[in-house]
Amino acid sequence: MGLRKKNKSPPVLSHEFVIQNHADAVSCLAMGLLMGLMFEVTSKYAIMFITVQYNVTYNIDDGSDPVHFYEYGPKDMATIFFYMLIAIILHAVIQEYILDKINRRLHLSKTKHSKFNESGQLAFFYLFSFVWGASILSAVIFRLNSSIFAKLPIGSMHFQNCTSKRLESLQRLGLILLVPHYLVELIFHASRLFYFSDENKQKGFTLWALLFVMARLLTLTLSVLTFGFGLTKAENPGFSVAEGNFNILTIRISCLAAICLTQAWMMWKFINFQLKKWREHAQNQIPKKKTNTKIKSTKKESCRYNCMYHKYFTI
Repeated sequence: MGLRKKNKSPPVLSHEFVIQNHADAVSCLAMGLLMGLMFEVTSKYAIMFITVQYNVTYNIDDGSDPVHFYEYGPKDMATIFFYMLIAIILHAVIQEYILDKINRRLHLSKTKHSKFNESGQLAFFYLFSFVWGASILSAVIFRLNSSIFAKLPIGSMHFQNCTSKRLESLQRLGLILLVPHYLVELIFHASRLFYFSDENKQKGFTLWALLFVMARLLTLTLSVLTFGFGLTKAENPGFSVAEGNFNILTIRISCLAAICLTQAWMMWKFINFQLKKWREHAQNQIPKKKTNTKIKSTKKESCRYNCMYHKYFTI
């Protein structure tokens, strides 16, 4: 009995080596950054990767709790880099401990296996993004409640000025448009996961198609109302990156045109996808009808032959 040959590990820093060990390398790098918090010398540098740096606090004169906001700056690139490492680690954990175990039970083909992994990862991403965006929107709606503004004194307008800056920088509009999109994509990839487990479960695609069209109409309606009518009333003459003021005519028209073109492209792909599915369904139904007509014709021919045979021998 011959000895089994051991599988050779790929060379270091090769493409295959990076694919197999990227999660371990990234986790070691993230642990190194976290260990930097334990030492006084490196803690002031490691904290840049973990927490947001540009904190702005607004104190209100009536003695209530201060309001905390965060601005943006170049140090945020370090924070984005660190949480990108966390996202890669979560991606590997979901793949290894959830999706791979489900794939072993389903025994899918190679094409379905890759599509299942893709939809699984995107479903977790859209679920996390939808929950996070919805929580931010709920906090913003509670913060913008009219009862809060009624308690503020007339002379203290810091909070209102800060919220108007957020409207002029279009952050809230982008968040409102992204949350329905995340929900629609979550339903689509969840429906694909159920379809791969059982091909008879296709009702989720009908719900996705309905919500997809509604989300596109909602996006176009909110964009036209906001850029065409809402922001024109508070237009500022100058463009200022430092103050976060992007409410000028050129940027409004560019953003509205980009949103309309994006929604038109998505609807075009959606219509082509639905037409392709309808054609495939129609082509699958045509051969069945042909086979039924062939069976009927063969039965008629056999009956005629039997009748002729019976008449010939009876005479």
